[in-house]
Amino acid sequence: MNLIVVGASYKTTPVAMLETLVVPAVDVTNTLDQLVAQPYVREAVIVSTCNRVEIYAAVTGFHGGLTDICAVLGERAGRSPAELATHLYVHHDAAAVEHAFRVATGLDSMVIGEAQILGQLRDAYHAATEADSAGRTLHELMQQALRVGKRAHAETGIDRAGQSVVTAALDIAASHFAGGLTDRPALVVGAGAMGALSVATLSRIGVGPVSVTNRGADRATRLAAAYGATAAPVADLRRLLSEVDLVIAATASTEPVLTRETVEAALPGRTTPLVLLDLAVPRDVEPEVAGLPGVVVVDIDTLAAELRAGQHAADEVAVQEIVETEVEAFVAWLRGADVAPTVAALRTRADEVVAAELSRLRQRRPELSEEQRAEVAHAVHRVVRRLLHSPTVRVRQLAAEPGGDQYAALMRQLFDLEVPQTAQADDVPPLGEPR
Repeated sequence: MNLIVVGASYKTTPVAMLETLVVPAVDVTNTLDQLVAQPYVREAVIVSTCNRVEIYAAVTGFHGGLTDICAVLGERAGRSPAELATHLYVHHDAAAVEHAFRVATGLDSMVIGEAQILGQLRDAYHAATEADSAGRTLHELMQQALRVGKRAHAETGIDRAGQSVVTAALDIAASHFAGGLTDRPALVVGAGAMGALSVATLSRIGVGPVSVTNRGADRATRLAAAYGATAAPVADLRRLLSEVDLVIAATASTEPVLTRETVEAALPGRTTPLVLLDLAVPRDVEPEVAGLPGVVVVDIDTLAAELRAGQHAADEVAVQEIVETEVEAFVAWLRGADVAPTVAALRTRADEVVAAELSRLRQRRPELSEEQRAEVAHAVHRVVRRLLHSPTVRVRQLAAEPGGDQYAALMRQLFDLEVPQTAQADDVPPLGEPR
């Protein structure tokens, strides 16, 4: 089984392209079903956030699996795989594991060390579990990635450097106001996870008064009540825009929520800039809004450009060392998972040969007593086990080394073994459990 990651992120893909690839929560199950229905894809997990869309997959063939995944992504984006190719990255086996662990620890985030990604990975894993698209390989990868992420935050100071995307965006917004953001009236559009984080952060740093609006009014009311904010109906959006200096837009809408017409209507009479932080993918702020006088738009592209230059977490090196150690352990498990079914098939073949020979012995020597037959059977089984012990232990050791997959393939050829792909890793204990 091959492990691959196919993805697009703020590093490789403009927002305009990235937003066509986003998989909304309501579409995740259907997309997972579509992926595992492909000829080469056996398992799949989708991680879709404001700045990345990634498919983690266990496939029976690298090239076939990659083609299958790109076909599904291309269909979602309405683009050919060739058009997507220049914007996608692909990681295979050990590189895929390292990427997953870097993502979980926040090393691959727009804001180094941010902890939000752990929750997003957990949600993606749970969604795949519910859809029954995560098998043994991806169950193990996701569980280990979450553990490695927690370990990095517990054992290093990565949290000191790690801000949320909201905090980083607010730092940029503060530079547009004399005196910063304290006591600035603000509006949060959207009451999902990012909206909730935005309201909590605004409350913590002294921004206010804060209003919350959302298509689902009940959700906005609950969120506002939790932080002393005010809930307002979406129908009042134009009025709300005219009364605030700062807007955080973070909805799950597939169309822009803040259009040029809506924002322009809120500008007459303003004496301060209107700063719009668009943290949604697809974008909540229509691109034409950025051309309006007195309006500052900070979207994911802008945020990435601001943060990319010279950003170094104090403990980034320590976290990378943790990642490298954990990758080595997981890859050893992964290679062991590949060889285990082959070893099991060899032992089964040996048992079949022994059983056949004992049956022949029963026919040829009917005079042997049951006690004698039992002693012969015990001796033969013991000889076979001893003969197989060293080569099976050694092939597991070799499989854990770089290029180790060739040894399992060689064993299958030498003994003419048939190993069903679906059986792979079934008899390998989870990482960290005794073998």
